[in-house]
Amino acid sequence: MREVEDNAVNQKDGGADDTASRRKDARRNKETLLEAAAAVFVTSGVDAPVRDIASRAGVGLGTLYRHFPTRADLIIAVYRHQVEACAEAGPALLETAPTPHDALRQWIDLFVDFLVTKHGLAAVLRSDQSGFEGLHAYFLDRLVPVCTQLLDAARAAGEIREDITALTLMRGVGNLCIGAETDPDYDARRLAAVLVDGLRRKR
Repeated sequence: MREVEDNAVNQKDGGADDTASRRKDARRNKETLLEAAAAVFVTSGVDAPVRDIASRAGVGLGTLYRHFPTRADLIIAVYRHQVEACAEAGPALLETAPTPHDALRQWIDLFVDFLVTKHGLAAVLRSDQSGFEGLHAYFLDRLVPVCTQLLDAARAAGEIREDITALTLMRGVGNLCIGAETDPDYDARRLAAVLVDGLRRKR
């Protein structure tokens, strides 16, 4: 009887481990799909065949559709995923970069990368399809405070001028990124770096 009980406990523990492993694999597959979709959207647009996304991610179509039943689901998820990655990078860069200004510069590089992908999604994001209408507000709510934090840190360190707001800087960078996704010779990162360098306080 004791042996039967022990076997039952072991099976239960094994089942829990299997469930945790499956969930971990599912999260990893979802993350890989989002990164693959973002890359494919930049090069081929949001109407690219989903098989190209699945192939780039190294998963089957069934896995893709299990996570994202519709193209709209995938587009929204890519957008939100990239916003979150950009938002989370700000505080992390402040912890690791040599100076707050350097953290700001590195964050703007990431923001440029995001905007290039965003411009590729612009047409569909402007549609009235359900789920897209709140994405711009979500973008501002998540990223303006992060940019503000970076600017405030650089100001407190005496590195940059006082007369620039996060929203103004983000709009300026956004304008510099227009057309970058269609012109391989256009270096939006370089121009954004010039803009950020221009924020430095004159000695």
